[in-house]
Amino acid sequence: MILPNQLTVLRIILTPVFLFLFLSEDPVMVQISIGVFIIAAITDWYDGWLARKFNYITEWGKFLDPLADKILTSTAFIAFVVLNVLPLWMVLVIIIRDIIVTALRLIAEQRKITFKTSYSAKWKTFLQMFFLYYLLVIYTANKVDWINKLNPALFKNLFHPEVIYYTMLVITLFTLVTGITYIFSNKLLIKKLLHIENKSN
Repeated sequence: MILPNQLTVLRIILTPVFLFLFLSEDPVMVQISIGVFIIAAITDWYDGWLARKFNYITEWGKFLDPLADKILTSTAFIAFVVLNVLPLWMVLVIIIRDIIVTALRLIAEQRKITFKTSYSAKWKTFLQMFFLYYLLVIYTANKVDWINKLNPALFKNLFHPEVIYYTMLVITLFTLVTGITYIFSNKLLIKKLLHIENKSN
């Protein structure tokens, strides 16, 4: 297995490690979990860079890499649901949208069909990741006494339930809109893809 694929597998392995540490309620372990999440996120950037620079592109890698990304981000969102920070329905909308789009993209790549990715979809990914890092940092700051004591009121306000709820609501709706837009802008290709699938069955 080439190095980019090994890094992708490592990202998948690190995901349950992050989840276990993050939900431990131990401030030290929560801090470590942030480091684990960052390392996992870095492997995403690094394996992509390696694959492009040295042409380490395989069918296995094209399948596994986006799957590993969704596993990591979905797990982080689910962790905040478990902690009663985020509403379950919002997280489900994001996860289901990403599963549908990722599945379509993977099937299309196998059939040598290229789907268009919009700028709004890239913004969706950026907003999701930015918000996840925001939640991870502020949650950790509220859990760790020496950080929280620096400015308790600030960290409390930054983690205010209404701030979190409405920010997540905007991101959820934007994610849903990008998913609908993705399907409509590629509807002819999707019909072609489904026709190919029916013929192969």
